[in-house]
Amino acid sequence: VKLVESGGDLVQPGESLRLSCVASGFTISTYAMGWARQVPGQGLEWVSGSYKDGSTYYARSVKDRFTISRDNAKNMVYLKMNGLKHEDTAIYECATNSRGINWSVVNPRDKDYWGNGTQVTVSS
Repeated sequence: VKLVESGGDLVQPGESLRLSCVASGFTISTYAMGWARQVPGQGLEWVSGSYKDGSTYYARSVKDRFTISRDNAKNMVYLKMNGLKHEDTAIYECATNSRGINWSVVNPRDKDYWGNGTQVTVSS
């Protein structure tokens, strides 16, 4: 089982990025998939999630700026990030969410599949 993220970069405030996550060894169509980030001093938080029924979740801080999507045929998950802010700077990690539609808490890492992350830096 493997998740590999890509698309992170150094950008200026207001710019956009699209993160990609390709999964292998399992089929994402049967999983809730999400993007999490490590917030300094606050721990790991779900930024956005996509449940297998098509429903989505967005943290309040990114709502109306980020869009999650998935391509089950390609076994890939994407995160389009618009209007990036300094506070969006983080390592973004793709993961399954065995809690299903509960995006309020990130499971211990051994409960789900995780990628190694991709760095997003927003700086002027």
